[in-house]
Amino acid sequence: MTNYLDFEKPLAEIEGKAEELRAMARANAEMNVEAEAGALDRKAADLLRDLYKNLSPWRKCQVARHPDRPHCRDYIEALFTEYTPLAGDRAFGEDDAVMGGLARLGDRPVMVIGHEKGNDTKSRIARNFGMARPEGYRKAVRLMEMADRFGLPVVTLVDTPGAYPGKGAEERGQSEAIARATETCLQIGVPLVSVIIGEGGSGGAVAFASANRVAMLDHSVYSVISPEGCASILWKDSEKMREAAEALRLTAQDLIKLGVADRIIDEPLGGAHRDRDTTIVAVGKAIKAMLGELDQKDRAALIKDRREKFLKIGSKGLAA
Repeated sequence: MTNYLDFEKPLAEIEGKAEELRAMARANAEMNVEAEAGALDRKAADLLRDLYKNLSPWRKCQVARHPDRPHCRDYIEALFTEYTPLAGDRAFGEDDAVMGGLARLGDRPVMVIGHEKGNDTKSRIARNFGMARPEGYRKAVRLMEMADRFGLPVVTLVDTPGAYPGKGAEERGQSEAIARATETCLQIGVPLVSVIIGEGGSGGAVAFASANRVAMLDHSVYSVISPEGCASILWKDSEKMREAAEALRLTAQDLIKLGVADRIIDEPLGGAHRDRDTTIVAVGKAIKAMLGELDQKDRAALIKDRREKFLKIGSKGLAA
């Protein structure tokens, strides 16, 4: 069953009518509806192209949050072999919002770490909707330090609305844990590449994405705050999220201009959720390409590359 976004309602009506016709034909073998259903399919395809031709920032936010987009677990299962999950921060406990462990990308051993939102009500609650607590960031620090010790490249998959702001998380040092994770990203002497696969929200995303190379899926977003949160602060009205999304310059296209992201990974027409397999393959190719760009750099060069990248952010594209 397809989950349609608000702006896709006209598309839902057309595709729904085509499916109704085919359901009637299945129930009555004498009915021949293929010509009419085919015409509706073509109309739906044209409308889909029109809807996605020039998405506004707010609509990109909606696509980035689509519940059927492939999540971290999907990418790990499809792209990596011999995945061995590693749990716990060795200080407090395990955080199911963060996945991580040893794996192979092709023939190459790597450490893969990412936010996992879950794919149904039960798993989303268990994963805390991808909002990590301090123990999640401390686990990520532990895994990055382990990768550094054994000379393994680190791959991070970012998909979070932001770090969890609950009382317990704050009591356990949420901001300090995020800062430590960000610091570790910048200090390790192995290649670090990151892909924003959905939402890149606030410091919760930066803690995983302070990388040598950052790629973004075409309809992913990356910002200091959600549009709703920004609207609530600036205008005291969360309904102004469309204006906030425009002002935040959170799309992949904007962030390429600002130097925050290094490459855009194309999504299938209609978003990653309409062709998950193609999207996952494209992400895998991008990860391998980014790691290939860093192969000849030694420890000092990798740290310098990362430092210079972040010092340059925002120095271009500000007048665009």
